[in-house]
Amino acid sequence: MWIIESILLAIAMAMDAFAVSITNGLSEPNMRKRKVLAIAITFGTFQGLMPLIGFLVGSVFEKWIAYFVPVIGFLILTFLGINMIRGALKCECEECKPIIGLKALLLQGIATSIDALAVGVAYTGGILHQVLITFLLIGVITFLLCSLAVIIGKKFGEKLSNKAELLGGTILIGIGLKFIVEFIISLF
Repeated sequence: MWIIESILLAIAMAMDAFAVSITNGLSEPNMRKRKVLAIAITFGTFQGLMPLIGFLVGSVFEKWIAYFVPVIGFLILTFLGINMIRGALKCECEECKPIIGLKALLLQGIATSIDALAVGVAYTGGILHQVLITFLLIGVITFLLCSLAVIIGKKFGEKLSNKAELLGGTILIGIGLKFIVEFIISLF
């Protein structure tokens, strides 16, 4: 039964990365297959490794992780979203279309998976092989969903043209706001 729970957890954990992957596809509709793969690998790797890191540090940093993770996710995603919107408003010509670079991709990977640290902490004390399989499932399912998400984003990005980057930036800010609102609610 734990395997079904692990798959459902993996799907839930992948949703932020899925949304950001759609955004990446929207903002770069002519993206090459190699880059689609790089995005999916980045998100899958971060989503699989962050819970492992949380598991390894265990309850030592549990309060710190639970307190700062949403704030860090909010700041990174909001920063990326604002930059994306600013870029869309500055230049609407095809030559000015931004390319998702390595730095932005790594920041996205961190921001969307940082909450997985807390998931790893929650698994401290669990049966080791089940924990490791769960974390592997999180990474693999995130990889698969993000691959699909970028392709979906590319299709809509072709249709939306220059408005896609505005939409993408708004989505990133929305995900960031979701992090901070959940954090504020948890304080009460």
